Order: sequence, then structure tokens, then C-alpha cells
Amino acid sequence: MMLRLAMATLARRRARTALTTAGVAVAAAMLLDMVMLGSGMRESFRGFIEQQGFQIRLTPRGTMPFDSEATVGGGAALVRAVATDPDVVTVAPLLGAKLFSRTPGDSVVSAFVLGLDPAVQGDYVLVEGRDLAADDELVVNASYLAATGRAVGDTVQVAAGYDAQMRRVTGARTVRIVGRARFVMLGGSERAAAMRLAAVQAMGGRDRADRLSVVLVATRPGADIESVRRRLEASDARVSALSTAAALQLVDERLGYFRQLAFILASVSLAVGFLLVTTLVTVSVNERIGEIAVMRAIGVARWRIVAQVMAEGVALSLVGATIGMGLGLVTATWLNGILAAFPGLPAAFDFFFFEPAAAFRSLGLLVLCGIAAGIWPAWRAATLPIARTLREEAVA
Repeated sequence: MMLRLAMATLARRRARTALTTAGVAVAAAMLLDMVMLGSGMRESFRGFIEQQGFQIRLTPRGTMPFDSEATVGGGAALVRAVATDPDVVTVAPLLGAKLFSRTPGDSVVSAFVLGLDPAVQGDYVLVEGRDLAADDELVVNASYLAATGRAVGDTVQVAAGYDAQMRRVTGARTVRIVGRARFVMLGGSERAAAMRLAAVQAMGGRDRADRLSVVLVATRPGADIESVRRRLEASDARVSALSTAAALQLVDERLGYFRQLAFILASVSLAVGFLLVTTLVTVSVNERIGEIAVMRAIGVARWRIVAQVMAEGVALSLVGATIGMGLGLVTATWLNGILAAFPGLPAAFDFFFFEPAAAFRSLGLLVLCGIAAGIWPAWRAATLPIARTLREEAVA
């Protein structure tokens, strides 16, 4: 009965109720988007790391993978030493560098080239053609093909260096494009290519001979990754060993600003929803003081009055939050499309990550706000002095 009375009261002022519900829906949408933003970037980065299938990354001391152009020498010996660890099952050496390619119009475009062992690589997913089988072959992404005007099966002249003033290249060789791939950690607009490690090292001459940028390490199932990481780092003073957990921790530190911003905006959303519901329920109670006093005078218990007023707040929050969940998913998709176009981000990077548990927590928080919003007006309605209120209403 109290619920029916609460619904009837809200329906009595339809325009005001609709506007308040819309306001709560907007607050709920912002709350959900901020919750999704707080975890989206971290989960996207986790997905990229886990997709590669390696648990540890060795980099030049004090650097992040491909965070700089730093390399470490003695790459072959380093790979052999790492492979001797009893908990290591796969070692994938990588060398990142610039690659300059001539187009049919004789201009030169630059790209990022990854020297690797195709048998153990986890950096790209082949989309068309085949994988690398020789040193004079190249696997590229769609952006590279578009920039150079080439297609899978074409030959292209590539070089390790380019002097723009003299229009002269160094370390040049002719290679065949044998495949098109999607590079996991690179942006869709970034030109990228992959060659066999020995070919990239040889093209760079003495400066790249036997040098590596990163060594990816996969451990056996059940191995203590942290123990393996410490052993590998202690075995060579030139390198730092970074586990997946440590990489995610570093990402968390770098993304701390976004999480703080998301927390602040989510708190503002809750506060706005709370104030909207509190305002409407309070105004509704003030308009019905005489009605409430009559109900008390004919014997309606205080708890029923409280239940009716609280039900109004919960109904507004629940309906607004439900609408806001759908609105939040739509706006998150729209905003993700805008932010994902930021240069240098992987093509599949998501800023907003939907988790059902987080969505239900957001919904629950808004319902709690609805309950809290009804506390003051419900207390005021339940404690009205009956005789004085009836007299004042009659005089008015």
C-alpha cells in the first residue's frame, strides 16, 4: 500500500518527477563511465601483455620495454644464459629500430621495425599472407602498405638510415613483403614492420651487431615468476627484469591521475544524484504536510509514513539509475571512439571496460543515495506535531 501511495505521489507531479529522473540518469551515466574509465586502461594493458604469452621482460637497466632507444650488447650470449634457467621454457629476443622504405614515387617513409624470431614471437597476429621464412622478407601492417603504396607480394627497398639532405640511405637491401599483420602493442595508424632479428642487426652495421632491445621470457606452468625474475636480474647487471605484475603496477602509477579524476567525478555524480532526490522528496513532503498530518490523526503508524517517503526516494534513484546504466554504455562507446584515436595507442586499446560487478555496485550506490536522500524528509514527516499542523493548515 505504501509503495502504491509513493508511486501515486510521484505521478501527481509528472513533469517534476521526469526531470528529476533524467537528472539522476545523467548522474548514473557519469558514475558508470567513471567506474569503467578507472579500470579500462589497466585491463586493456593487461590484455595486451597476456596476449603476448610472456611473463617476464628483460630490458636495458632502468628502462621500460621500448621506452627508449637503449639496447644491450651480447644478445646471443644473454639469450643462451636466460634459456639455461630451469623454469624458463621460451625466450624471444627483440630489437626495435627505424626502417626507411622507398615508395613507387621515389620518396622515403619511415616506420618502426621489429627484429624477432618468428618461431617464438608474440608481437603480431598474421592477417594475410605468410610468416617470415628468410632474412629478405618483411611482414607489415596496413598503415605501412598504405604509406608505401605496396601490397603483399611486392618487393621494396628498405634501409636502416636515411640522410634527408643528401637523400642517401644506409644499410639498404631489397626485401619482399610476405604478410600483413596486426601488431599487438602498436597503434593502428603507426607504420610497423617485422623482419628476422639477424636481418635487422645486420642492416644497422656495427651499431646494432648482436644488440637487443627486449628479451621476452615465458616460464613453465606453476613456476614462481617473482623468483625467476630475481634470478634473471641478478645474473646480468646490464638488464632489468620486469614481470607482468610489476608492469601492471607501473602502469597503475602512470595512470594514477586518470583514476583520481575518475574517483572525483564519480563522487560528484553521487552527490548530484543525492541532492536531486533529496530536493524532490523534501518538496513533495512540504506540499503534503496537511495530508500527512491527517494520515497520522486517523491512526496511520509513523513507520508507514517513513516507508512511503523513503519509497519515493528509492523509486526515483532506481528508475534513474536503470536508465543511466544504458545511457552510460552509449556514452562510453562514443567517448572510447574519440579517445582511441589518440596517436600512439594500440588499435584495440579501450579506455572504458565494462564489468557487470562494477555496474551493479554503481547501481547499488545510487539506490543507497536514494535511501539516504529520504531520511531527512521522512523523519520530518514522521515527527510532525499533529494538532498544530492541522490547525496551521486549516488557517492557511
